[in-house]
Amino acid sequence: MSNQVSMLKSTANNPTTKPELTDSLIASVNEKSAAVLALLQNASIELNSAGLKSITFANSFGAEDMVLTDIILKHQLAIEIFSLDTGRLPVETYDLIAETEKHYNTKLNVYFPKAETVEFYVKTNGINAFYESIELRKSCCHMRKVEPLQRALNGKSAWITGMRAAQATTRTSLPVREFDESNKLEKFNPLSDWTEQEVWAYINLHQVPYNALHDQFYPSIGCAPCTRAIAMGEDVRAGRWWWEDPMNKECGLHVKK
Repeated sequence: MSNQVSMLKSTANNPTTKPELTDSLIASVNEKSAAVLALLQNASIELNSAGLKSITFANSFGAEDMVLTDIILKHQLAIEIFSLDTGRLPVETYDLIAETEKHYNTKLNVYFPKAETVEFYVKTNGINAFYESIELRKSCCHMRKVEPLQRALNGKSAWITGMRAAQATTRTSLPVREFDESNKLEKFNPLSDWTEQEVWAYINLHQVPYNALHDQFYPSIGCAPCTRAIAMGEDVRAGRWWWEDPMNKECGLHVKK
């Protein structure tokens, strides 16, 4: 970890990332962690075929995704891990990608948007056109996230996300397992019933690397131009696409048909 990141973590005053580790919280985290491990182990047995890693985990390097990364890699589960580099991620996210690979002695699969598509969008609409309308923002999300995701999921039998039901109004009925009609494969949301406190308790208990922006009141981190810090008491997703209606705050990766 760089000295700069270490300094940010030691001087930040964000109680969210350092919850009090009470006996009840630790017990809850241990119980839910065991349930997640069992779910992923069973899914791996059920859906992996011919020794291939048919299950893949979409890691966006948020706090939740780092919990799942830790569980998958520490237990050497037969689950591939990939990430989407949109080309506009915060520098702190790139730092975490490098730190994660070093910490776990692994290499992650990274998918990028098609250069010609991005070039045409920028030439036609402008470098920051996503601020101008929901349509242009969703077009940007589609080329930078949705299309690369489709390539990442091609040939897979299932994918895993770090989504939680409490994160947003668009996710309140989030099941642990569902069939993804858009991508035609099984989808698992193992942390669906986790609280934010439980996520951060796990990270602290297991010394999991995390994005330095979390200490600066960024609970949800996406592309740099579309993410901001939030004020105390704001919804955890308030910093994502903050200029839009909360009911529209999805990038297209998890929108059901």
